[in-house]
Amino acid sequence: MFLPYPVIEQLDDTQVATWEKHFAGAKHERPRAIEEGIWRRTQDPANAVQSGWSEDEQGRRRIVHYRYRFDLDYTFPVPRLVLSDLYLYASVLAPKAEIGEYRDNVRSWLAKGGWRQVDDTMWSKGDLRVTVNPYDTHPQDERASRETPAGFCSLDVVFVSEDFAVTRNVRQMPWNVLAGGIRIKDERGNPTYADDLSELKNYLPFQVEIGCGTSVEAGVPPLHFLHQAYRVTERTDNVMKQTHPFVLSPQKDTLVREMLLDATAKADELVTMFRVSFLAEPTAAHHALKALHDAGAFVGPVMQHNFDLLAARTGLAEHFVRRYDQKIPPVPFHPEAKALLVIGLHADRRSVQKRARERGMKVFYIDTEGLEEFGTYMPYPLEGPQDGDVIVKAEAIPTLIELCHHLGVNVPVTQAAA
Repeated sequence: MFLPYPVIEQLDDTQVATWEKHFAGAKHERPRAIEEGIWRRTQDPANAVQSGWSEDEQGRRRIVHYRYRFDLDYTFPVPRLVLSDLYLYASVLAPKAEIGEYRDNVRSWLAKGGWRQVDDTMWSKGDLRVTVNPYDTHPQDERASRETPAGFCSLDVVFVSEDFAVTRNVRQMPWNVLAGGIRIKDERGNPTYADDLSELKNYLPFQVEIGCGTSVEAGVPPLHFLHQAYRVTERTDNVMKQTHPFVLSPQKDTLVREMLLDATAKADELVTMFRVSFLAEPTAAHHALKALHDAGAFVGPVMQHNFDLLAARTGLAEHFVRRYDQKIPPVPFHPEAKALLVIGLHADRRSVQKRARERGMKVFYIDTEGLEEFGTYMPYPLEGPQDGDVIVKAEAIPTLIELCHHLGVNVPVTQAAA
């Protein structure tokens, strides 16, 4: 695989301006040209259905962490959006016999993929380097005083582009997430269901928290696309059961095999989320939010969980809260906000809604409480609404346009992205 890797072969002037205004530079609380994801899958009684935990089957672990940097490339007659740097880390802990077989497979895939051995642990191909390190006791487990299950060992496989400076903090990040433990799901209270957001007019001004719902409406793939791309969850055979078991066995982990046999082919799948997010246009929901903000009904920045910057591209300020370096990131609540409107976000993983309630703010939700996955509709109830919260079980676009009408706010006709 050679870098820079083309993500979009030709950008027009408007797209270049969008990149320079919203994605380039380091003026935000996180770099917008970076895409990053972490999954840590472990076996525990609390996730027994998904992890396969039992008294006789426990102790497996799999960690996947990626961090990519995108940029504009001007070496061709027209500017291109490219993947300029890649870091992909995979670590698996399993019974020694399975790790031994997996390690043999990795050697075979290295040979078949045409990788050149540099030293005992590193191989090279194109602009990528891959290191393969086995551990009887993983250094991170030793550091954290975590016991390795009897008869288990680890194998780490790390892909990195040549000269990409991966800091110690970045390398440490998935292990810090692991140390945070399994997330305990919220206990749902007894929220009220409403046909619309007309009650919200009694709690003005409000603030907004956005999940993936508005992005999905704009054509951005939902999170399970990444689960599939990085092979962290089995999904296609288990849609109706809704269990989505973790991929913990090294024999079921095809991510490393795909990268070693043809990293260039796999790269096209791995950059899809960023490509589609960049090409997506703000929807009528985003424009309705901008109109509500301009009218003073909505205050403060959008508390954002997505990296597509669709709200920002309508002219709204965003504050990104889906962070790995801060389990509970600071939230810039506006001092005048009396309510929090949560749009298309399943769970309160960053305690934003909890903290809003503690401030005396009323919480409203817009959510369909269901999703289409692999051609099948699945109920997906909100996880943690509480007594006194209000849920409008509907899509964001019609609900927000209707709210504008309730409040006498005009939604601009144009849907062009800024």
